[in-house]
Amino acid sequence: MSKTTLMAFLVIIIVVFIVYTKEGGNKLSENLLDKDSVILAFGDSLTYGFGASGNSSYPAYLQQKSGLKVINAGVNGEISAEGLPRLSTFLQQKPDLVILCHGGNDILQKLPQKDLKNNLTKMVRLIKESGAEVILVAVPDFHIFGFSTLSLYDEVADEEGILLEDDILTHIELNRALKSDYVHPNAKGYEMMADAFMKILRDYKYIN
Repeated sequence: MSKTTLMAFLVIIIVVFIVYTKEGGNKLSENLLDKDSVILAFGDSLTYGFGASGNSSYPAYLQQKSGLKVINAGVNGEISAEGLPRLSTFLQQKPDLVILCHGGNDILQKLPQKDLKNNLTKMVRLIKESGAEVILVAVPDFHIFGFSTLSLYDEVADEEGILLEDDILTHIELNRALKSDYVHPNAKGYEMMADAFMKILRDYKYIN
């Protein structure tokens, strides 16, 4: 192989490498969500926004802060066994991401934790089967001093390989100034929830 041929060959290799690296880098820098993406906020009264006005729920704040459409699918007083069959209807709207915050009423009513874990697992699997990403939000045990988070949320997240937000609700529950009653956040508390989810969306490249 002549020197000229060798040089031409090396130039081709370098060009191919640069193009491949650039394309790969662009792919890695792409956000998982774009301006047309839809987030489904699914849960009970903590999602609905009980204790604050309609524009002060965490889904409302999240929509304002993210610029994306956020569907508020929270139902006051709902237990996980009721939420499970309801979820499928909202998944038909093809959300790109689901923030699942459920189980508070199971905990308040002291329903079996194994049933709550089973229902949450089924919800997560339905969401994944729909093609949507999922973030699970851990709910603290309101009966325990210090509002420690139930371990079953960590277990579901680990077993299903999904993201878990396990700090924000415990932080709010421990701060009376962030609550409208014994359980529910006030407007400031709901905004803090939205801020926590915005951090996750940015940290994990869902949005800029």
